[in-house]
Amino acid sequence: MRSIESLLDEYGESHQNPVNKLIHWIAVPTIVWTIIALLWSIPFPFETGLDAVPVNWATIGLLLAQIYWFQLSISLGLGLLLFNTLMIQITVLVSQFSSWPLWTLALVVFVGAWVLQFIGHAIEGRRPSFFKDLQFLLIGPAWLMAFAYRALGLRY
Repeated sequence: MRSIESLLDEYGESHQNPVNKLIHWIAVPTIVWTIIALLWSIPFPFETGLDAVPVNWATIGLLLAQIYWFQLSISLGLGLLLFNTLMIQITVLVSQFSSWPLWTLALVVFVGAWVLQFIGHAIEGRRPSFFKDLQFLLIGPAWLMAFAYRALGLRY
């Protein structure tokens, strides 16, 4: 497995333009939420009876992503765990209070966020990193978290 530093550096190569970086600060967390919401919307085959920790396709997907992030960096994994917990809470609130079905809203926002991402990469003049390697779809959130850690003077 490649080191977190090498993955973040490679991801950062196609994210140098300030406008593209700003777009990523908006679009990457939005895309993460939409994926969680879309997975949350898929019916799960059974009830677990665990109200405090819902078990569904979204939480299973996040568990797998967390394992990957923790293997790369315990500290980034912890930050992403907090972020994803917030994303789950937002998903629950949106599902309770939106007049649209959760999957419909998430799909519309997902498409809009990806359009924004591709605009950012057109401005950058470089293709998104995941065209080269799909694992960069999971590095995007880690790249933003690492940036936040550096700004706070924290190690990752």
